Amino acid sequence: GVKESHQMTIFRIIAGILHLGNLKIQGERDGEVCSVSSEDEHLSSFCSLLGVEHSQMQHWLCHRK
Repeated sequence: GVKESHQMTIFRIIAGILHLGNLKIQGERDGEVCSVSSEDEHLSSFCSLLGVEHSQMQHWLCHRK
């Protein structure tokens, strides 16, 4: 009962979340700081699926403020 256009949006969101779960986050300094590789294929897939800027997502995944 869900329109095909809505199904594709739902699938894109779910695929993005699954890629985000596969992202490799490296902890540094006893877990105080973390980083995400700019070449991580899962980050690139997540950003392209959800239309988010790559550098901004890479930054905000590792910063609280």
